[in-house]
Amino acid sequence: MLEKNPQEGDFLEAEADRLIPQADVVAITGTALTNHTMDHLLDLCDPKAYVVVLGDTSPLSPVLFDYGVDAVSGTRVDDPGLAMRCVSQGANFRQIKGVSRLTLMR
Repeated sequence: MLEKNPQEGDFLEAEADRLIPQADVVAITGTALTNHTMDHLLDLCDPKAYVVVLGDTSPLSPVLFDYGVDAVSGTRVDDPGLAMRCVSQGANFRQIKGVSRLTLMR
């Protein structure tokens, strides 16, 4: 686990350049798109590594396959009205109804 604010057992974000090229499996959160680190992290991956983009912020788009991603796991809103009602009532992610979790695979 590479983190900006590591906890016990995590590695500092600065270790990415050293560790990711050695990994057989790399999981990158969708947040890497919003913080503009996705391109760099994907460039670090060994071409033979299995790369997954995952998490609630992951875009469920096969376009990621064009950039070396093997699987994308995220959330799809199936019932927007129900999901919005849950969010407006202060639900945390696990409490939101009207959504499903999906994985797209290359």
